[in-house]
Amino acid sequence: MHPMLNTAIRAARAAGTVILRHMERARDLPVESKGRNDFVTEVDHLAESAIIQHLHKAYPHHAILAEESGEHGKNQDFLWIIDPLDGTTNYLHGFPQFAVSIALQYRGKLDQAVIYDPLKNELFTASRGSGAQLDNRRIHVSKQTRLEGALLGTGFPFKELDHLDEYLETFRALITRTAGIRRAGAAALDLAYVACGRLDGFWEYGLKPWDMAAGVLLIEEAGGLVSGIPATEDYMQSGNIT
Repeated sequence: MHPMLNTAIRAARAAGTVILRHMERARDLPVESKGRNDFVTEVDHLAESAIIQHLHKAYPHHAILAEESGEHGKNQDFLWIIDPLDGTTNYLHGFPQFAVSIALQYRGKLDQAVIYDPLKNELFTASRGSGAQLDNRRIHVSKQTRLEGALLGTGFPFKELDHLDEYLETFRALITRTAGIRRAGAAALDLAYVACGRLDGFWEYGLKPWDMAAGVLLIEEAGGLVSGIPATEDYMQSGNIT
């Protein structure tokens, strides 16, 4: 296993420990609002600090882009992209769908990825050119090639409503042609589920790099395709992904 992936795994597990330690009192946690339907708690900050501590200890000169604390350092080669708790709203309500997401970008390309579900103790990992794994077992995307019979994941545009009409048109077109559509509220896990075949596809508007980075590499290394909406668009910039 790549040493940088090992570091990311240790960081993700440390964050997971923080998340589970506070889960019983999640409903009583002080909540800050970063914007419309965009919440952050002390657990987000504590989990992020645990991740950054592990990364800085191993690679003090690497740059970091973190959801809660922003950019740390400047490095043209190595950039860690982290979401300490993807699915904060789920976590606050005791809804069991949230995860830690950590990706490493090397010279502009995604190179290492970890998505860790601490509640289910499921660890998704990927290294560029080495495939994707779930708990050290190789995973592959679904063999489904048609919308008929497919199970899709999605995320509602709940923060910014610029794409709401476009989203609803897409939803309406797909709901009549597929086996079902699921909206679980943690994009990182949705992407991981595409990588291991639990979902046949996924689309969402308005995501951030830390929501997508690890999941994108997982899907690519599991044999899947990722593109923007429209396909010519840079999804890491726009946040519109399928």
